[in-house]
Amino acid sequence: MISTKILVVDDEPKLVRLVQEILLASGFDVQAASSGDQAIAAVVDQKPDLVILDIVLLGDLDGYDVARRLREFSNVPIIMLTARIREAEMLRGFEAGVDDYITKPFSAQELLARVRAVLKRASSVPLEQTDVIVQITDLQIDLVHRKVSQGDQNIHLTPTEYRLLHELASHPNQVLLHEQLLSAVWGPEYRDDIDYLRIYIHLLRNKIEPDPSTPTMIISKPGVGYLLVTD
Repeated sequence: MISTKILVVDDEPKLVRLVQEILLASGFDVQAASSGDQAIAAVVDQKPDLVILDIVLLGDLDGYDVARRLREFSNVPIIMLTARIREAEMLRGFEAGVDDYITKPFSAQELLARVRAVLKRASSVPLEQTDVIVQITDLQIDLVHRKVSQGDQNIHLTPTEYRLLHELASHPNQVLLHEQLLSAVWGPEYRDDIDYLRIYIHLLRNKIEPDPSTPTMIISKPGVGYLLVTD
């Protein structure tokens, strides 16, 4: 059986060794890089299944820069390591293409749980649907071919953004609870991570709403959930 390959990117040798030991003990194939340039080259050459990336790196590229560069050519899942996490940092990371965060210090159980959840999410695909196209004025969501377009323009969504829009579009004009969306898109382990959902709703609105500050497509029901208003 082919082992899952994980690339650990950090310039702290002790932390790299710790993460390697935890992952190797669980059967993962682990490689390491200590700079942003090394990380980008490793993703090109080794094609890992997951990247664990620290925000702070030696050299000209920080973790956000690396994530943006990787997203130019790869959809490899990225978990970002950070000493502390604020909503502004989460937004910046998700905009750069990060899939999840782990706050240092962390336990072996937390690291493995996050790694397995992100890998499971990355390997899953929405259930096939037959001839389903959701139309909202000039926005078209093709649930069969996994394409989103507005007029003649295709809209690029990250895998997580698409999964969230797919879940909303699969239940048009229905209020989906926060916990439902988090469990369906991120997994049951994330059902209480409301910040994740709020930030990704913000990112989606910026890409599909005519006026994101006054949304007409993705509507919030405060304290309850969200719904996608369709034609």
